Amino acid sequence: MKFKLILSTAFLLMLSGNIWSQDYLTSSNQLIARVLPKQHDAFLTERIAAKNGMDVFEIESKNSKIILRGSSGVALASAFYHYLTEYAHCQITWNGTNLNMPKTLPPVAQKIRKETPYEYRYYLNYCTFNYSMSWWDWERWEKEIDWMALHGINMPLAITGEEYTWYLLYKEMGFSDEELKGFFTGPAYFSWFWMGNIDGWGGPLPVSWMKSHFELQKKILTRQRALGMKPVLPAFTGHVPAAFKSKFPKAKLKATNWTNGFADTYILDSEDPMFATIGKKFLQKQTELLGTDHLYSADTFNENEPPSSEPEFLSKLSARIYDGMSAADPKAVWVMQGWLFYSDRKFWKEPQTEALLKAVPNDKMILLDLATEIEPVWKRTEGFYGKPWIWNMLHNFGGNTNLFGRMDVVATAPAAALKDPKSGKMSGIGLTMEGIEQNPVLYELMMENTWQSTPIDLNTWLPKFVFNRYGSQNAHALKAWEILRKTVYTVPENKYIRDGAESIIQARPTFDSLTRWAKTTLNYEAQDLLPAWDHFVKAAPIVKHSDGFQYDIVDLTRQVMANYALTLQRKIVAAYQKKDLKNFKLESQKFIQLIDDMDKLLATRKDFMLGPWVSDARKWGTTAEEKALYEFNAKDLITLWGDKKSPLNEYACRQWSGLLSDFYKPRWALFFNRAESALNQNIPLNINKFNEEVSDWEWKWVNQRKDYPVNPIGNPITTSVEMHAKYRKLMDIAHQPAKQ
Repeated sequence: MKFKLILSTAFLLMLSGNIWSQDYLTSSNQLIARVLPKQHDAFLTERIAAKNGMDVFEIESKNSKIILRGSSGVALASAFYHYLTEYAHCQITWNGTNLNMPKTLPPVAQKIRKETPYEYRYYLNYCTFNYSMSWWDWERWEKEIDWMALHGINMPLAITGEEYTWYLLYKEMGFSDEELKGFFTGPAYFSWFWMGNIDGWGGPLPVSWMKSHFELQKKILTRQRALGMKPVLPAFTGHVPAAFKSKFPKAKLKATNWTNGFADTYILDSEDPMFATIGKKFLQKQTELLGTDHLYSADTFNENEPPSSEPEFLSKLSARIYDGMSAADPKAVWVMQGWLFYSDRKFWKEPQTEALLKAVPNDKMILLDLATEIEPVWKRTEGFYGKPWIWNMLHNFGGNTNLFGRMDVVATAPAAALKDPKSGKMSGIGLTMEGIEQNPVLYELMMENTWQSTPIDLNTWLPKFVFNRYGSQNAHALKAWEILRKTVYTVPENKYIRDGAESIIQARPTFDSLTRWAKTTLNYEAQDLLPAWDHFVKAAPIVKHSDGFQYDIVDLTRQVMANYALTLQRKIVAAYQKKDLKNFKLESQKFIQLIDDMDKLLATRKDFMLGPWVSDARKWGTTAEEKALYEFNAKDLITLWGDKKSPLNEYACRQWSGLLSDFYKPRWALFFNRAESALNQNIPLNINKFNEEVSDWEWKWVNQRKDYPVNPIGNPITTSVEMHAKYRKLMDIAHQPAKQ
């Protein structure tokens, strides 16, 4: 009995985040062994004191060993990664890893010491949990937590399995499974369920999913805390089941609508006594099950406007939300996504923003400037009125596939903000992308800021990145990256471009060149990117064995082909408008062939394949019905997003092998067939009728049962070179000025 009591006490201490410091050397050593299983014993780890509460690490050589010292597990992992990148010239990214270590590890001539100026290094967006992480198992999560630690992350959002805590609480409150059936969404839509935007879509959610992901969450939190991270857990924001109306008829509820084609959701008024009661019960239940680090995420009006813009109303509302947290946890700190101040600037003017924020004590709230690299909200909110805040790079929306980023901004703006006297209590940096596993250079660059307070010099950083990625210094590879820096990774100041362009291939077939979500506007001139492709092809014989290069040459080849599709589509439109049937058929065939070639190219890298996404979804099912439900979720999110009339169709579109050949290609083939028929009959294409037809076809596609390849086919280098030989001159011709 005494032994059980000791175990129980230790487990509770671990849950509360109070025991990790006793064991972070062990956790760090285990991380090093996972990364370098054959050479991990060349590294010794030691504790070192933090400086004014800020992480510190040191590296030095002693007796043929590399000594790593750190003030936390994250600091030790960062020391390890600093050694890997600066001395062993290695790299670990989502899309390509180079761990080609020398047999004799390079010594560190003089002791290295790094101190971070940032108390918080935040990670994840609610949307990341679905656009990228919907189907992750523990093996994939373990790799990601290692990546977080190596890159200095110490404050991750942790909301996996949240629905099970709510399920238990609502069952205790007397709700039946039938009453909750229409509340929880399917697994691909939790992000918007958690933020109060939608109920039920993609469900009903099996209890087996809730239980399995609650167990997964326990593993995630245990590992994160063991490394010294302080996970941010969810809090109550008022979102309740529709059945709440009948269960508690006197409750003050407000129906709200996300305006994206979904039904109303219901928000419990913060003035209602039940608001505080439920908020307290939820945090107590969550803490009992998962422990706490006293950081809680709550976003009351994510893309939904409050019922009143009166500052007094907003002030009382935020005060009540925080009071609900502090009633359950007096040490509670509210972590708020600042997305509302960016996305709904018309509503959140200075009086409204100030009223919402100032009602909470300064030391009890941390603000995420969610898309600082696009628009720094801190600059128009007096540095967020005395609250600690975090500079974040959002970068990717919807998990879309494109080469894009603001490299110069990411290299210089965090340090500039840190030193700006108007920036208030800037206390951290972070990554808040909607989707990951793309553009690894931007994420390596952003997290380089973690251990310095000065701007990053891209003229020295970029060559180091290329060397570490490819394992050798190659003039053509470096020249290609210089071009990439000036094209895809630069956004002109005179252009408002939120995120990267998609390809017209991904748009629901149209004669237009611009569509709502499959955007085609580039932040550079398409022809200016082509020389980078030439240099990659020239570099290939030398660096072809590099995993990172194999990904990069496929990604760049994909991008130039995706851009070229618009040129072909405009030719198709011109032929149609001229009623030139011969050229219409010729250019249409070229367009279809381009899709086939892109599919063949992307099939060479697992990073660009539909098969693993669908297969991983189905693996979570415990019955045939569950597997079918998860497959529907996986396919619907990246295509229609909702039902067949969803206005969000293509928001999360991807350029993936399997999706190109089985979804985009048949849609365009149907479009060309109907347009050709119209030309033959000398009548205009009935676009409304076509949209109805293709909408029905799309809905059948997301509901059908089908397997796709899960292993790459073909060689990424030879296939990229093949596409270069086939299309490079055609692209040059396409960009030549038209003859007068």
